[in-house]
Amino acid sequence: MHRYFNDQRHEALRQRVRDFAECEVRPRIAEMEASRSVCHDLSRLIARQGWIGATVQRAYGGMGAGHIAKTIIIEELSRVSAAMGAMVQASQLGVAKIVHFGNEEQKKTWLPAIASGDCLPTIAVTEPQSGGHVLGMESTAVRDGDDYILNGRKIYVGNSHVGDLHGVVVRTGEGSKGLSAFLVESGTPGFRVGEQQPAMGLHGFSFGELFFDNCRVPAANLLGREGDGLSVAYSSSVLYGRPNLTAVSLGIHQAVLDETSRFCAERQRYGKPLAELSNIKLKLGRIQSRLLLARLSAYHAVHLLDQGLPCDAELMNAKLVNVESALESARDAMDIHAGCGLFTDRPVERFLRDAHHIFAPAGTSDVQLLRLGELALGQVKGEWSSRLAELLRLEPAERPEEPAPPTVPGQRTRPWRGYAWFVPQK
Repeated sequence: MHRYFNDQRHEALRQRVRDFAECEVRPRIAEMEASRSVCHDLSRLIARQGWIGATVQRAYGGMGAGHIAKTIIIEELSRVSAAMGAMVQASQLGVAKIVHFGNEEQKKTWLPAIASGDCLPTIAVTEPQSGGHVLGMESTAVRDGDDYILNGRKIYVGNSHVGDLHGVVVRTGEGSKGLSAFLVESGTPGFRVGEQQPAMGLHGFSFGELFFDNCRVPAANLLGREGDGLSVAYSSSVLYGRPNLTAVSLGIHQAVLDETSRFCAERQRYGKPLAELSNIKLKLGRIQSRLLLARLSAYHAVHLLDQGLPCDAELMNAKLVNVESALESARDAMDIHAGCGLFTDRPVERFLRDAHHIFAPAGTSDVQLLRLGELALGQVKGEWSSRLAELLRLEPAERPEEPAPPTVPGQRTRPWRGYAWFVPQK
C-alpha cells in the first residue's frame, strides 16, 4: 500500500527525480556553494526534464500530473539541493498565472514552451515599500493605444536571473480591483534585471529585482482582464506558493534526518557510535516525529487540491508546520553535530541556512497563524481555492467582477476538475 496519497506512478516519478538529483545535481552543489551565483546550466537541464509542466494539461504538452506529483518533484530535488528545488517551485509558481488566467492564445503560445523547458516563467508581485501587502504596491501600467506602459520595481522575484517570461502584477486603477497582471518577456525594451546579490542560502537560485522604465507591453499580454491582478497574485500564492514552499521545506527536512542519522551512526563516542547515547536518540526521535507529521500535512493538503476540494486552511497549515518543523529539526541537527556542524565540509549548516529562506515567501508563519485564527473565529469571507476552481470553469470574458465567496463562512463547495489529472494508464 502506498502512503501519503501516492500511487505507483507517483513512486516511479519519485525514483526518477531522486536518481536525477543524485547524478546531476549533487555533483554541482560544491561549485554552487563556492560561487554563490546562479546556476544557469543546471536550471535549464532540470527544466528540460519536463517537470516544470507538472500541472500543465497534456493538451499543451505538460504532464497533467497534478499537485501531488509537483510536490514529489520539488521535495526530491530539495532533498539534494534546496536551491534547485526552489528553482522548480518558483517556475511552477509562474505557471499558475497562465493556467488559471491565460486566454487560449496565451496558453498555446507559452505552456508548451514551459512544459518542454524552453521557457522559465516567474511571477513578480512584491515591492520594496509594500512587502507582502499586495494592495500597497505602487508600480503602474497605463494604457497607450494597443499597449500598456509599465513603470516600477519588483523585488524577491524567484528565478529573476534565469526567467524568460515574467508575470507582473501592477496597478492600473484604485483599490482591490485596480490591479492587473501582464506577461513581460525578457529582453523587452524598458525592462531590466537587477544585479544578483549574494544571499545567506539557496546558493544557485536567484531571487532578485526587476525594473520597469516605460516598458511597453502589448495589450494582448494582459492576463485575464484589467482588475484580475489581485486574483492572479493570490492564485499563485495560495494554490502554488504555499504547497511549493512546503515541498522545499519537506525536502530539506528529509535531508536533515538522513545526514544526521548517518553522522550519528559513524561518529564514535566512548568507543561506540554516537547513536547509542540516549540523549542523541531522543533528538533523532524528535526530528523523525516532526518529519512524519510534516509530510502528512503536506501531502494531505495537495491531495485535497488535486481532488478539487477547498483547502486554503490545509495549505496554510502545511506551510506553517513544514517551515517551523524543518527549522527546529535543523537546529537539533546542529546541536548533535556540535563543532562538526560549523564547517562546510558537512551539509548540515547548509540545510539550516536554506531552511531560513523558506520562512517569508507566501506568508511568514505569523501570517499563516493570523489567517488560521480568522478561520477559527469564522471571519473568513471565502476560500481562494474555491474561487479559482470556479474561475477555471469560465472563459475570461464570462468571469464575474469578483468571484462570489461561499454564502456561509467556511462552507465548502463542490469539487472541480481543472487539469488533465494524473490517471494511471493501462
